[in-house]
Amino acid sequence: MQKAFRNVLVIAIIGVIIFGVFSYINGNGNTPKQLSYSQFVEKLDKGDLKTLEIQPEQNVYLVSGKTKNDEDYSSTILYNNEKDLQKITNEAKSQKGLDFKVKEEEKQSVFVSMLTTLIPVLIIAFLFIFFLSQAQGGGGGGRMMNFGKSKAKMYDNQKRRVRFSDVAGADEEKQELIEIVDFLKDNKKFKQMGSRIPKGVLLVGPPGTGKTLLARAVAGEAGAPFFSISGSDFVEMFVGVGASRVRDLFENAKKNAPCIIFIDEIDAVGRQRGAGVGGGHDEREQTLNQLLVEMDGFGENEGIIMIAATNRPDILDPALLRPGRFDRQIQVGRPDVKGREAILHVHSKNKPLDETVDLKAISQRTPGFSGADLENLLNEASLIAAREGKNKIDMRDIEEATDRVIAGPAKKSRVISDKERNIVAHHEAGHTVIGMVLDEAEVVHKVTIVPRGQAGGYAMMLPKQDRFLMTEPELLDKICGLLGGRVSEDINFHEVSTGASNDFERATQIARSMVTEYGMSKKLGPLQFSSSGGGQVFLGKDMQGEPNYSGQIAYEIDKEVQRIIKEQYERCKQILLDHEKELKLIAKTLLTEETLVAEQIRSLFYDGVLPEVDYDAARVVKDEDSDYSEGKYGKSYDDIREEQLEEGKEDMREDRKEDNDMNRERRHRQRDDRDNHAGHDQLRDGSNGDNDHHRGHSNNEEDTGHEQSPNIDKPYNPNDPNNPSNR
Repeated sequence: MQKAFRNVLVIAIIGVIIFGVFSYINGNGNTPKQLSYSQFVEKLDKGDLKTLEIQPEQNVYLVSGKTKNDEDYSSTILYNNEKDLQKITNEAKSQKGLDFKVKEEEKQSVFVSMLTTLIPVLIIAFLFIFFLSQAQGGGGGGRMMNFGKSKAKMYDNQKRRVRFSDVAGADEEKQELIEIVDFLKDNKKFKQMGSRIPKGVLLVGPPGTGKTLLARAVAGEAGAPFFSISGSDFVEMFVGVGASRVRDLFENAKKNAPCIIFIDEIDAVGRQRGAGVGGGHDEREQTLNQLLVEMDGFGENEGIIMIAATNRPDILDPALLRPGRFDRQIQVGRPDVKGREAILHVHSKNKPLDETVDLKAISQRTPGFSGADLENLLNEASLIAAREGKNKIDMRDIEEATDRVIAGPAKKSRVISDKERNIVAHHEAGHTVIGMVLDEAEVVHKVTIVPRGQAGGYAMMLPKQDRFLMTEPELLDKICGLLGGRVSEDINFHEVSTGASNDFERATQIARSMVTEYGMSKKLGPLQFSSSGGGQVFLGKDMQGEPNYSGQIAYEIDKEVQRIIKEQYERCKQILLDHEKELKLIAKTLLTEETLVAEQIRSLFYDGVLPEVDYDAARVVKDEDSDYSEGKYGKSYDDIREEQLEEGKEDMREDRKEDNDMNRERRHRQRDDRDNHAGHDQLRDGSNGDNDHHRGHSNNEEDTGHEQSPNIDKPYNPNDPNNPSNR
């Protein structure tokens, strides 16, 4: 409020100054009537003028006065019109009752002349500085020209403290970061061991997986100052600002050490040098050079730990990733089913959930969701429940929210013809039947012909479990399932529609990846032909690069992709023809019910009967065997340290056991060596010994064992490599 009032006051003062300057320049503000030269001469000849003044100016004679009607007037006479001026002067002198005066030219002072010239310039300069200071964040003259000051924000951990227990679904990532917390708390034990704590940690992962939250949790656990800045905040329109802000950031960090500097989206400033269209003078490269120097240059940054986040590690400069700068790269991936359940528990703590809500079942239905996606899912469910006037969020709200997040809001008001509904129903039924028949295909959870977003309908296919690797049969089954909609249209209507375009796009992408990336082509063999970095184009780097295969190989790749798609199309067609009865039944039921869930689909496919589903009752029984107890969903710092200590003790016990086994084996080997030495000493001394006596010292029961010994007739030589005791 005070800032707004100050701004209004400054603008008002500026307006008053401008008004005063123009009033001073224009006189007292009474503007006389401007007459042309001919009008002035006409009034003078008629005797309509009461007063007349002629005053020389710079280029003209200024004529002013009053008419007999007491109206002010003014006009001008050019300098080069001396004859007319003389004529007017004579006429004015000859008229009685006309007050005529001729003034001398007024000499304007140098000060007034300079003032009238400088005032507009000063006003413009003041306005420029004022608005520039507002754009820089205000704060008066202290910040008015601070272009090179860092924009990093320092968070107070006492007000908004984030702990490891607030971060769910990232237990391994927290294990990696625990050493940084220990160093910030007490670095004596590390110095005693001669350890060097990692100077930088790079968090790599897709958007929404909790990279920023992990960085704040590290600062919260350690109780250290936390500086946060975005990579795009370094570079501005002014040259040299980025490097100056980097220096200022590290100067502030050194004053508050030990502390953490977090740079979000570091790829905005850390792109590989020389890969874009700019040269070495590029402002971004200058900023990156300064960042490299500050992180590991001649200066010491004792107690400053860098944490950065990016989802494009492939475009970062190699100098930024080397040990001594970012020593560690921690992959923060999307959570698995247990991680999703833990995240759902964390985000549902302040939301009233109905007893029928089963978060474990929801986690199983949301594969590939990040933490941000799950938070958005529960928020959408709460909005739906509030819109319907409910007191609690039930499973129906969460299922509707899941559909909204995946496919968009339902378009129930969209007018669709019967023919189009029939095509959509058979299209989705085709996907459903393929999913029910193929063993390696994903499980059909839900199918609907209600339009959502840009889709006329969709089938929700869920994997049986989280997958990190996929085999060739699984990929082929997935392609076959994607083609099920188009094949069903072809079988039932003998014509095709545009509804399968997205299915073809995904199927072609999988087939091409099988050939070019996964080496699943028998014709081309286990070779990798992809050259685009996973489909992500990096300007400059990809423009200069060339594919690592010839035109002939490109032709063969296209043929292999075409072969895979055609084979799966024919396979899909045969499956649907074999189950045409089930296909038509599911399509017919979809036209009447519009939406079918998993148990209805199974009953229709196997029994041909549509079961009754009570949507008002509990749709999912609450799972009492959940892996997460009430109120404790993310591992805390103490939990992680206790696990690490227990693992260390277990490792020590295993090491002791291995040492004992090795010592026991060494003692047995030394005893055998002594026995062998004694036998050789007897042979060297010429002791004959009967075979039975010699056999008693041997583990062999056959005489051939002694006859084959290479050293039996040779004197003992301690340097002989063939001697068993020297081996």
